Amino acid sequence: MTTHTTRMLIIGSGPAGLTAAIYGARAGLNPIVVQGLQPGGQLTITTEVENYPGFREAIQGPWLVQEMQAQAEHVGTRMMWDTIVDVDLSGPPFRATGDSGDVYEGETLVIATGAQAKWLGVPGEQELSGKGVSACATCDGFFYRGKKVVVIGGGNTAVEEALYLTNHSDDVTVIHRRDSFRAEKILQERLFAHPHIKVLWNQAVDHFVGDPLAGGLTGVALVDTVTGARTVEPTQGAFVAIGHAPATELFKGKLDLDDGGYITVFPGTPKTAIPGVFACGDVMDHTYRQAVTAAGTGCMAALDAERFVQAREFEAMKADA
Repeated sequence: MTTHTTRMLIIGSGPAGLTAAIYGARAGLNPIVVQGLQPGGQLTITTEVENYPGFREAIQGPWLVQEMQAQAEHVGTRMMWDTIVDVDLSGPPFRATGDSGDVYEGETLVIATGAQAKWLGVPGEQELSGKGVSACATCDGFFYRGKKVVVIGGGNTAVEEALYLTNHSDDVTVIHRRDSFRAEKILQERLFAHPHIKVLWNQAVDHFVGDPLAGGLTGVALVDTVTGARTVEPTQGAFVAIGHAPATELFKGKLDLDDGGYITVFPGTPKTAIPGVFACGDVMDHTYRQAVTAAGTGCMAALDAERFVQAREFEAMKADA
């Protein structure tokens, strides 16, 4: 077992964690990034990225996150291939134990463990992911300009995605397994009033139809939850919008979480209830969930971590004097 010490420990290696590392390294905090089960986060399973500033042509998600990591390492970040299995937030120093048995100690802790889209788990979903099936309309809706698309779900996420997709498509269908939405009333009113959105009630997705090697998605096979009747809804794009699951299991009972399991921070900041512990990216953001906003909150976390360290050093200097 080895103990690794740093002034800024970062758990998670997506855009939020890597941006925090870049800023932290430039501030002399010698950050350590523990990469976790999915190094690079959700960008590693995103094919074309058209909405990250600075690139006129579409870029590949894995390439973008590799460049972020290379930049973080270039300015002095240490990348650790490990998965954190336990944390002690009684510090500083804050302690994290890896699956390897190694211990990581940080004067500050930046939590950037992200969130994962919830999937239906039906046949064809993963095979056609990126080839007609998506979990992010804001990310991928642009690729379906003028095409027929469907949104699967009945909560705020589904209604918001459907409304967003009308920017690109005149034929949007919402598929919901029940006969009413759980979404906020104001969102429902906007959806029902929109001329380019229709709703299929009491329909459960049985499987996705299409060939991942030739043409991609062509339809969604449905089962009526009342009658059992089977139909296929033709579509070129399907957006699974049944919510996200933040990676916060490690922090249950140790940090304040909201009803959705996201880490609670002080409004407009990445600060948690524990001084010196910061959360950034999708683990605390259930509204925007974009690579660029994750990077922005990663920057904020690093700047606040630097100020925290400076304040402690100033207090220590006063005590010595």
